[in-house]
Parts: sequence; C-alpha cells; structure tokens
Amino acid sequence: MIDMVGIGPFVAISLVLTHLNGPLCLLAWLLGALLAYMDGMVWAELGAKWPAAGGSYVFLQKIFGSKGGKLMAFLFIWQTIIQAPLTAASSAIGFSQYLTYLVKLTAVQQKCVSGSLVIFIVFLLYRNIKSIGKISLFLSIVTITTILWLILSAIGHFSAEQAFSLDLSTVSFKPVFFVYLGQSSLKAVYSYMGYYNVCHLGGEIKNPEKNIPRSMFISITGIAILYLCMQIAVIGVIPWQQVAGSKFIASTYFELIYNHRIAEFATVLILCIALASLFSLLLGYSRVPYAAAQNGDFFKIFASVHPKHKFPHISLLALGGLAFVFSLLFKLSQVITAIVTMRILIQFVSQGVGLMAWHYRKPKEQRPYKMPLFPVPAIISIIIWLYLLFTSEWQYIAGAFGFIAAGVVLFFVRNRYGKAGSTQAA
Repeated sequence: MIDMVGIGPFVAISLVLTHLNGPLCLLAWLLGALLAYMDGMVWAELGAKWPAAGGSYVFLQKIFGSKGGKLMAFLFIWQTIIQAPLTAASSAIGFSQYLTYLVKLTAVQQKCVSGSLVIFIVFLLYRNIKSIGKISLFLSIVTITTILWLILSAIGHFSAEQAFSLDLSTVSFKPVFFVYLGQSSLKAVYSYMGYYNVCHLGGEIKNPEKNIPRSMFISITGIAILYLCMQIAVIGVIPWQQVAGSKFIASTYFELIYNHRIAEFATVLILCIALASLFSLLLGYSRVPYAAAQNGDFFKIFASVHPKHKFPHISLLALGGLAFVFSLLFKLSQVITAIVTMRILIQFVSQGVGLMAWHYRKPKEQRPYKMPLFPVPAIISIIIWLYLLFTSEWQYIAGAFGFIAAGVVLFFVRNRYGKAGSTQAA
C-alpha cells in the first residue's frame, strides 16, 4: 500500500482535472481501480503459482516457454534497469517539489534534495528483510493515518453540490473526450501502480499461495476507496478550477481548513509518504536483476548477496545509483506518463496474453489461485492497458515501441556474439 500511494495521488488529484472537469475526474479513479482489480487477478494467479524473487522476470519465462520466454524475460530486465530507477526518481523528484511548500528552494537545490533522498533510502534498505518489515509497518501507519486525516477534515467544510454538480451541456462525448479520459486515467493509474510489488518478493513471503493474492486485493480495495474519498473531499472543499492548477493541493487544502502551521505539519506527513513509497519500490525492484543473474540471464555480479544480512546488495546499489542520476536529470511532469507507457506492452499486456495462452496450453496444471470468470479479467485488463497507451501523446507511444525494438536488437546481438565468444573461449 505504501508503494501504491507515495507522492502520486497528491499530484494526481490536480492532474486528473486537467481534462476531466468537476466530478468527471472520478471516472479516472474508477477506471484505474477497475484496471488494478483485473490486472491484479493476472498477477495473483502468476504470483501464487510461482512465488520467487523477480516477479515478471519469472512469470514471463514460465508462460511463454523456453524460446519466447527468454526474449520476454530479457526485455523485462532491459526495461527494469531503466524503469525501476526512473520510477524511484519520480518519487524523489516529487518529494523535493512538495518540500518547496515548506522551504524555498532553487531548481538546483531541489535536485540536491532528490538525489540525497535516494542515497538515504538505499542506506535504510541496506539491512535484513525482518528489520525492513518493521520499518514498512511504521510507514504504512503514517500513510493511512495521513490520508484518513485528509478525508475526515472535510467534515463541516464539504459541499456536496460543489463536489458533484455537473453541467452536462458543457460535456461533449465525442472521440476527443475518450482521449482526454485516457490521458487523465493514466495519471490515476500511476497512483495505483505497486499493487503487484509483493510478487517481486515472492521468495520471501510466508504462505505465498494465499498471502500474495490476499495482499493485492486488500491493498487495491483499501487504496481505491481512499483515493475516491480523497478526490471527493478535495473538490468538495475547494472548487475544482482551483484544484486543477495547484502544485500543492493537499497542503493548500489543509491550510484552507485549518491554518498554515497545520498545513506545514500535513506536508511533512506527505513527504514521509513519498519517502515510504521510494523505500518500498527500491526494495521490490532490487530483487529483479538479482533473480535474472542467478539464472545466468544477467551480469553475474548482480547475483551476490550481502554476507551477513543475506539480501541482494549489488542489485540494490546499482538501481539506487541509477535512480540518483535520474533524479538529477528529469522533471516529474515528464516521467509520470513515461513510467506507465513504457511498461504496458512488455509487462502488463504480455502477462495477460501469456496467462491465457498458458491456460489453454496446460489446462490441467495446478493453479493455487485461479481468477474467476477466466479469461474475462485478463481480456479487460489488456483492453484498458492498450486504451491508455494509444490515447497517450505520440512521443510516449513512439518511445515505448522504440525501447522495445532496441531491446529486441540487443537480445539477438547478445545471443549471437555471446555464443560466438563462448565457442572461441572453449
């Protein structure tokens, strides 16, 4: 849940209103929740069947077989090496931007803050998994408490008419509306992403056949309710026109209801949530290159574990180092869309397609968890993912396909010259 929240919703509350006016913004959050449930069923089935470090790296090999699985797994690692640090950097960048509500910072100072935060998180993660579990529990309490405070603060200030009034004469359900819905929903989906993070830690989860699906659906349900209530609470207190243009909407919300001092305290809690998300994200993704290296599909050094605490320290340091660099180079407004679109085809759509193929290829194979109404949830998730991709701006679509094409070329070059090199050495 802390991985799902982060700085995302506190930014997305404003972003989803860019194209969806008033209560129409709730459509974006509902579509995001639907996608999380449908795709979560895909992840739950795969995670319960193959609980191991690496998540999609393992799943893609299993469901696509020896030949196609190798390519898909390579593309996933290729994506992860850039995607995971980029996602971590987005949390760090969001943290530094929200911090400017408390402290006036120049652009250079904001970059120093975001880079330092990544280093601090890597330091926190440099320990055994039991200690990390205790830290995660504390951060989860802070996260849920802050969101509940935001929602409950609307009592006595909430206007249902303001929150739900909509002049349908100003709404045109032409094709452009569905493009705008897709672009706004993509921002909401960014805030939901992370429901599958437990699958990356499958090898370290007790009773994974039950706990992996259970943890995802409980998290999705809880977070979906909280997000909807947050959005309704904010636009019921502040006119949506003001919400759409705010960089610090949560801080502005608390200041309007209480005072500036309380708003500063709330901002500190929001910063803690962003820190918690970055913490959870780097924890999960650090296991992916480690799993690939163990199978000989990535550089051997990434298979190393800490001699005392037994965690993949080289993988953690590598991803943390790239996240540090990315946090200095990019802007939050650019990375949110890129983070989602880059992953749609290789990770989410491919897993849905592969799961259905696995069902039909091996119908009698044991499945600790089986999605209800198979294959309807998988089909719905694939349709929504493709809808979000193709309603994005053209440069992000081109970037997603270009990134995959580059990975395919690298895969075949690596196979050809790698095998040639091995033969010569022999």
